[in-house]
Amino acid sequence: MELWFTEKHTENVTFSIKVDRQLYCGRSDFQRIDIFESKEFGRFLTLDGYMMLTEKDEFIYHEMIVHVPMAVHPAVKRVLVIGGGDGGAVRELVRYPSIEQIDLVEIDRQVVDVCRKYLPQTASRLDDPRVTIYYEDGLKFVRTRENVYDLIIVDSTDPFGPGEGLFTKEFYGNCYKALTAEGLMVNQQESPFYPVDAIAMQRAHKRIVDSFPISRVYQAHIPTYPSGHWLFGFASKKYHPVTDFNDSKWETLGLKTKYYNTKIHIGAFALPNYVKNLLEEVEPD
Repeated sequence: MELWFTEKHTENVTFSIKVDRQLYCGRSDFQRIDIFESKEFGRFLTLDGYMMLTEKDEFIYHEMIVHVPMAVHPAVKRVLVIGGGDGGAVRELVRYPSIEQIDLVEIDRQVVDVCRKYLPQTASRLDDPRVTIYYEDGLKFVRTRENVYDLIIVDSTDPFGPGEGLFTKEFYGNCYKALTAEGLMVNQQESPFYPVDAIAMQRAHKRIVDSFPISRVYQAHIPTYPSGHWLFGFASKKYHPVTDFNDSKWETLGLKTKYYNTKIHIGAFALPNYVKNLLEEVEPD
């Protein structure tokens, strides 16, 4: 008997991975949590039946959500990560000695506990002394902060269930207030490929554009996410992600990465026309 994990990407498209065994199955106060093991992708995490990460390709997502903003802002010291209970974003952040404080806000303690046990590849740096974990609603947490963070990373799930509040205009406005005068925000912004995902992407982009003076979108190829074509939002009070990007300064850090490099950084903001058109539809004239 064969065991397969299957995720529905649309009413007419599914994505399946052959599973060797299920390592964990549980339900928290917020969602169902599963850990599977497979030959092709290693261990992988799903929440309510939706793929969150696999050991084989998680490095793409986490490198692109962290190193792009870190290579633009010249002096990040305090970082807020909202979501990201798997620890992958924190793992990349702690590689920067200049960062003094990382606040991780994850609504579901059980996600963190499960990832610590079954996904040490991503969760192994959550015990760094610069990291403080808050088990709270990210929307409520950021409401109470003002002029605190140099960088906010919104490493949320999809815009429904526990992550729904992290795609609202109120939330992005509160992130703006929580940032310092030179602060940046990046967020995962769904896929532009399938119509339902594209609508969610457009909605998030419109709300970010309304909140920040500089707002750009960049892309990466992540094989296990719907369509494989994934977008990130870059929002800033001051710095442009390309014209203010100092490639030589980042390269002097000597960080070893598997996906991100300084040429990828520039190229990621060169979007296909169909994506540009979708974004322009919701941008102000």
